[in-house]
Amino acid sequence: MANEKKSSWSSHRRAIWEIAIFGLCSGVLITALMLAENHLLGVAHSSEIYTLLVAVVFAGGGIWLGLTLIRRNATVVQDVAMPAPGPFRPDEEHLSELKITPRELEILGLIAEGLSTREIADKLFVSESTVKTHSSRLFDKLGAKRRTQAVQLGKVARLIP
Repeated sequence: MANEKKSSWSSHRRAIWEIAIFGLCSGVLITALMLAENHLLGVAHSSEIYTLLVAVVFAGGGIWLGLTLIRRNATVVQDVAMPAPGPFRPDEEHLSELKITPRELEILGLIAEGLSTREIADKLFVSESTVKTHSSRLFDKLGAKRRTQAVQLGKVARLIP
């Protein structure tokens, strides 16, 4: 906690310091512009020169700020090993650990496809109450309260694709 406060205070002080430097540079630039306008360049082209100098200062400031932010927020991209492409196979270890039957796994897959209880019953040629019983047991084994949560947990456990 103290480290976070110190870091926050340090970044706050740095921001104030950067603003002060930017203000000082702006003041010097305005003074230089006024001297240049009065003594060297004349009044005829002063607006173009002001515009050019302000554009250069802000472009430089933007580039500097961009580089600073990139260095602060640099992310490391890392290669992650992906399983070889091919037909999906459920994780047998999780299946045996959770004691999920083949019929419950089949129902979980059909739930993941978005089928309703009635549609699952029609597809498997069983009654709706049988589908509800299998679903209820499956939810208990996965620790899920809803169909969407069961699908999510099944995907995390690599039971369904």
